Order: sequence, then C-alpha cells, then structure tokens
Amino acid sequence: MQSRNIQKKTPVTLLALSIGLALSGTALAQETPTDLDTVTVTGYRASVEKALDIKRGEAGVVDAIVAEDIGKFPDLNLAESLQRIPGVVITREAGEGRNISVRGLGPDFTRVRINGMEALTTVGAGDQSGGTNRGRGFDFNVFASDLFSQLLVRKTASADVEEGSLGATVDLRTARPFDYDGFTFAASGQASYNAMAEKADPRVAALISNTFADGTFGALLSVAYSERQALEEGSNTGRWANGPSNNNFNAASPFAAARGANVYHPRFPRYLQMEHEQKRLGVTGTLQWKPTDATEISLDTLYSKIDAKRDEHYIEAISFSRGTSTNPRLVGKPAMIVKNGAIENNALVYGEFDNVDIRTENRHDEWSTEFKQIALNGQHRFGDDFTLSGKVGISRSKHENPIQTTIIMDKYDVDNYSYDYRGNSRFPTLNYGIDPTNPAGWELAEIRLRPQYVDNDFDTGQIDFNWNISPGFRLKGGILAKNYTFKTVELRRASELAVPNFPDGSKIVPVDMTQQEGLKGITGSPNNWVVPNLDAIANQFDIYSNTGIFAVAPRANNVRSVEEEDRGGYLMGEFSTELGSIPFSGNVGVRYVRTKQSATGLSTLTTTTVSTTAERTYDDTLPSFNLVAEITPDFLIRLGAAKVMSRPGLGNLTPGSTVAVAGSARTIATGNPNLDPIRATNVDLGFEWYFAEGAMAGVGLFYKDIDTFIQTTRETHPYSFSGLPDALLIGTGASPDSDFTYTKPVNTPGGELKGVEVNYTQPFTFLPGKWSNLGVQLNYTWVDSQIQYINSSGQPVLKADLTGLSRTSWNATLFYEGKVFSGRVSATNRDDYLTQVTGTEAGFNLDGYHGMTGTTFIDASIRYAINEKLELSLEGINLTNEASDEWVYSPSTGQLPLQYTETGRQFMLGVRYKF
Repeated sequence: MQSRNIQKKTPVTLLALSIGLALSGTALAQETPTDLDTVTVTGYRASVEKALDIKRGEAGVVDAIVAEDIGKFPDLNLAESLQRIPGVVITREAGEGRNISVRGLGPDFTRVRINGMEALTTVGAGDQSGGTNRGRGFDFNVFASDLFSQLLVRKTASADVEEGSLGATVDLRTARPFDYDGFTFAASGQASYNAMAEKADPRVAALISNTFADGTFGALLSVAYSERQALEEGSNTGRWANGPSNNNFNAASPFAAARGANVYHPRFPRYLQMEHEQKRLGVTGTLQWKPTDATEISLDTLYSKIDAKRDEHYIEAISFSRGTSTNPRLVGKPAMIVKNGAIENNALVYGEFDNVDIRTENRHDEWSTEFKQIALNGQHRFGDDFTLSGKVGISRSKHENPIQTTIIMDKYDVDNYSYDYRGNSRFPTLNYGIDPTNPAGWELAEIRLRPQYVDNDFDTGQIDFNWNISPGFRLKGGILAKNYTFKTVELRRASELAVPNFPDGSKIVPVDMTQQEGLKGITGSPNNWVVPNLDAIANQFDIYSNTGIFAVAPRANNVRSVEEEDRGGYLMGEFSTELGSIPFSGNVGVRYVRTKQSATGLSTLTTTTVSTTAERTYDDTLPSFNLVAEITPDFLIRLGAAKVMSRPGLGNLTPGSTVAVAGSARTIATGNPNLDPIRATNVDLGFEWYFAEGAMAGVGLFYKDIDTFIQTTRETHPYSFSGLPDALLIGTGASPDSDFTYTKPVNTPGGELKGVEVNYTQPFTFLPGKWSNLGVQLNYTWVDSQIQYINSSGQPVLKADLTGLSRTSWNATLFYEGKVFSGRVSATNRDDYLTQVTGTEAGFNLDGYHGMTGTTFIDASIRYAINEKLELSLEGINLTNEASDEWVYSPSTGQLPLQYTETGRQFMLGVRYKF
C-alpha cells in the first residue's frame, strides 16, 4: 500500500523526493547537532507553557496545543488532542476520534484551516455512524498527529479570519525548517495492540530538516505511517416502532396488546460485529527562502491517504421492519403472530413470535481518502511600516468507496422467535427459533452493491497588507477569492432483490458458501451465527462485472454537487493604548463576503429523473471587535463581539425530491437550495490570571444569539402519502402501504446559546524535590441552548438542546516531567447529548429524540529517557473500555436502546530517537 502511494508521484511526493535529496547532501557533513531555538519545545510541561504563551498573546479567545518535541504530539489523533481544550468535545468512529464540536455547536459549524488555507476532508463509516460523510464537518482521522507542530482553536471572530464558523476556526500548522536551527532529525516507532481485536500493528514517523546558505534557505520533510486493526461489537435495535407501523401485527395475535398505538417494539433487534483495518500515510514537505530580512517565501505541501477495510456481520429478525408486499415471501409484520410478551413503560421489552423472517448479513467495505494541499506564501516589507503578503493554493480531498457490498440470506416464516430486553437492555437475549449456526436452508435474498465517491476541492487566493500607522495603531486589510466544489456520486443496482439461482437451480445458499462468525470481545445471546461467504458468492456470480442484473447506475439522492464562489475583503485596525494606568489592546474591523452558490441534483419526475440546478447569491457584512485590558501584568480581562455566519449543510441544498430504499430504511428526501445561512451574534467575556510561570486560572463567559437555524423535519407516513408514482418502488421490495421517513430541511427560528469555561493549569514548582516535577491541567465547560423544533407543517413540537451539545464537559490531566521519567494520566468527560430531534417513528416524532450517553475516557502514558537522544514509551488509551451507547427517548417510554458498541483498550510500546 505504501509503495503504491509513492509510485503515484503526486506533486507532494515529487517535492518530498527533491527535499530528501537536498537534505542528504549536507546532513552527513554535520558532525554535531545545533542547539534548537526557543520555538522547539521539549516535554509535556514545555508544551503546556508554549500553549499558554500563545493564548496570552492573542487579542481574541484562542486555545492552543503545541508539539511536545520535534514530530511528537501529545496524542496520536488530532481530534483526541483537541478534546483537551475547554469547550471541545469529540465523536468517535471505531474508537478513534473523528469529529469535533465546539461550545455545543457540531462539526458543520467548525471551519478548519491547514497552514492558513481552508480545507475539508471526509471519510467513510458504517451506517450506524452516519455512513459516508457528505457534509461540511471535517474528519480529523485522515491525518496522523505526528505531521503537525501546532493546533489553534479560535473561539472568537476577527475581521482578518475568513467567515464560515459559528463554533470555532481550527488552525492546523505543520512544521517548517526555520522553526529549527540547522540540521534536525527525529524518528519514532511504536507497536500498537488492541485488546479487543487481539491484534498488533506498527506506527512509525520521522522528520528531517536543515537550513542552508547562512540560514536563508530551508527544507523540511516529515513522514508518518501507521496501521490499525480494531474490533467493534455490540447490539442494535434500529429504532422502536409502534404496533400499527408497517401495517401492524397479525390481528389473530394472542398477545393483542402488542398491536396498540402506544406500545413500541424494536425494528430489528440484533447483535453486530464490525472488523476494521486501516493504513494511513502522511507526508509534509516545506521549502522556505528568506533572501533578505524584508522578504520571505515558503512552499508548504501536505499529502495524506487513509486506506480502510471494514467487515460487518449481523443476524436479525427483519419482519419487524416489513409491511405488506405484493410478494407473499416479503410480507412482514402483518404475518407475525405475537404469542406472548411483556410491556414496561409502553415498550414491548419481551416478546414471543411466530411467522418471523430471519436474516443474516455479511457486508464488506473498501474505501480510501486521499488529501493533497499545496500552498505558496510570500511576504515583503516595504520600509519599516508597511508589509504586503500573499497566498495562493489548492486542496483536494478525494474519498472513494468502490466496494460496499452486502450479501443477505433469509429464512422465512420461522416459529418460536423471541427477544428479551428485561435484563441488561444493551445485551438482550435473542432466540431465533432455529440454530443460528446451522448453514443449511438459507435462501439468497439480496445482493447490495453501493459504490460511492465524494470530492471536496478548494482553490484559494489572498492578498493582505499590514500598515503600521503609529506606535499605537496598525491597519490591516485584504481580499480573498475562494472557490469550493463538492461532488458526490453513489451507484446502485436497479433491483437489489434480483438474485440469480445457484447451479442446482435454486436460491438456497450452498453450505460451502457460508461461514461462521461470532462475537469475540463481548458475550451476547446468541454469540455465534452463520453468514454468507461474501467472496465465494461474489466469485460465483461475478457480481463486480457491472453487467446484466449486476450493472450499477447513479442513485438519484446521492448524485449531487455544490459550487460556491466566495469573494470577500476586510479592514481591521489593531490598537494598543492606556486608559489611566491600565494598558488596553485589541482590534476592531469588518469583513464583507459575497457567496455565489450553485447546487445540482437529480430530481424524481414520474418514472425518471432529471438533473436540476438551482443558483442563488447572498452576502454578509460581519463586524467584530476584541479588547484586552491588562488590569495587572498578570491579570487580563477580554471582551469580544462579532456577527458570524455558517453556510447551510451540503446535503440540505440538493434540489428536488428523491425516493430511497435500503433494506428496512425507506426515505423520501426533499432538498432546499434556497436555505439561508445560519447567522448569529457572539459575545465573549474572559478573565485570565497568569499567577506563575506556566500557570493560569481563567473563566470565560460566552453568549451566542442564533438568529436562524436549519432543521431537518422527519415524519413517518405510508409511501402513498407522498403522491409520487408507485412505479418508483419497482425492485425495492416496498409497497405503497410501506412506511417511509419523510425528510426536509427548513430555516427555523434560532435561539440563545450561553455557557461558561473554567480553566486551571499549574506546574507544582512550589513543591520540594522531585514533587516539583508534577503538574495539573483542569478545565470545565457548561453550555445551555434551547432550540424550538418544528414538524413538517412548521408547527412547534418540542423545545430542546441543539444536537451534539453536551451540557457539561471536563478534562483533567496530572503530569510528571522529570529528566529521566515522565508521564501523565488524563480523563476526558462529556455529558449526554442529542443526536436527532425529533425522533422518526410515530410516538417519538413530537416529543421524542435520539441521544448518546456521556462518556469518560481515561488515557495514560509513561516515558523513560535512556539519554538525551533516545527514549522509550508506553501508552494506554481508553483504559476503562468506555462504550458508545445511543438511545431513543419519549416521555411515555423513557430511554430505549438504539445501538451499543465496545471497541476495547489500546496499548502502545514505542521508541523515539532525536538527533
């Protein structure tokens, strides 16, 4: 995999090769390493002190994380590093940090810049984790943290930082050769072990840098490569639906209470197993040239690729999600006999059933995301007071999921099926009425082929000036042109139910085309089951030939694009003065931006689809100011205010309506290309006391008045409710009486968001002896926001928190930094949060919602320095095996389980060398 990346010879790798050649010419001539300058940090304590220096020197509210040493970041994953910052919480995929939320606002409200240029990169995931990312949220798991030297989280706006964020702007910075004096080299290697998967994987990184020509020219190259195998296991219900859903249970059911409109059952109770494999390669290369003291030019490049495979294995009762059908074999709930049951809080937590269709699935995904960025920066100082700078660059993110295959086999009308959630609802007892490990008698039911692709491209050009008008006033200004393009395509078969016969003329899967799977890290009931052998069946029918019944064609609701042309400019004054004996500094400015938007999608029209493009233009004028009062040399008060905006989610802008059936998931989605951006007014007030070297105590208050919001309304109705032609259901297995989820994004009134951040950092230098090597970092965040949610008719139905908002979150780190031994223990907590408001199913779609249980992750690391150049390390991540636990709530049922998974503990043993 790695050699294939090199052979592609992207512009980044070509530059990397040239840098490597340049470095090799002088590296051997260096007999002794040059002392690093103060930009280089060593050890976790120095990292903390450098971050506080950055925070203290900014005009706005900014938090930072700085590399502990050359090519050595505090955490292995960027998202997991960012969660140490007050107000930042993360979501995970397969146990690894993926997205961030800042001050209660989700990933779509956070903008990310890499080396000063906006970028967006996305990955794939299982359906339970949201599937392929087609939004504006940045997936941080594309990059290894070893590639970066500094992360900044800008929580307040200023005119010189481009628009697009309600939560924060995150700046990721890679290392540059002028960060170091002369020749620098560092390398590390780790063996990583996942206790649940019982697999070990390698992780390596290296950085080499040098300066030439009396320090006027520099070159740097860094490389990081890692592999990861993870196992994710748990249970899933696929939501809870009431008796009348999908045409209700059979009227002859002895346990008639299950048919009630106020009694709810799981839609497909099951256990799940997901096996993940990842390979990640990252390369950065930088050339810097400073021909004179007044001129500096730099070329920054970044390349990253993540290759992943995922296998998913399920066994479930699919009848709960099926209604009537023209095919008698596909009739679901109306054929089911409820023989017995138990109802608790209006939930059918135990049931015995006859005439149940049992399904077993094997899904295999292969996907990759490749990211490239090239940025050319230059600045020149004209005299002592005027500087002109410019930037031009591109970034390209290409996500490819060419193989997303699911093969399904069913057994029909099975008797004596039962489920029981009365004990531990996350580990239910499922009795399928058959031996789930028996490979005989299963019928091939579906073959799903769903390749998909997502591209996110930025082209950016910027010119800025910096004019020092007087000792206390500086004027800044600039213009920015940015073109953004998003494209996505998903392909599917015409009918996933169309499956061929096996050589014996039947659809019964031969025993030698099945395989046994089972839970390895948890204990379930059942613990083992049979699934189709995906490779054997794929080879038997040549399913990837793209011919005949296996030909794939674009799927209407996921063939779409958005193009944005952003043109803007800003003017900002920076000032410093004194009022009486108190020094004041800050900035005040205004930014104007004009957005030209073009959204294209396929709309359903009778029995065909047509391409539809909708265009619009809108503009925003965004004033801002930031003020810092230095009450004493060590006590600061900050005040900031700004108008901000965030553009609508990409998935909401698609014109037209589309019908989609994915097994039991049936949707009718309507886009809205005329959505207005989400706009808000932000106010921040902060108090910071730097009471000792490397120490700080602070309190920050923040308030956001969100003028307008965007909500996706969801309701469940039969397909016939839509008025669309029945012909669109051909080949889907659904009927006009089948329940569909209707979705539509709309602008709605916003609301207020307010919160408090408390931050305390202190090295214990006042303690005697080695105790003085101890230190602590603590922070706590409280956020509150109430949004009025509405139904598809625009009527208010529920007032609740923003999705993704944890009301409380906190971090605690105890660290020890000695000359030989160092280590730290960190705990990161976030409270429960909502993932969907309102719920989807009847009974949950007015006053119900989906949510996640809060988590507390505990990580630890210890390091032993053999000498100044060589050290050993041992790290542990998720030491308590914290689980992911999603649920659905309504006042009549309380919390009911949706999905629960565990991913296990991770341990790493490593060695690091610095020269």
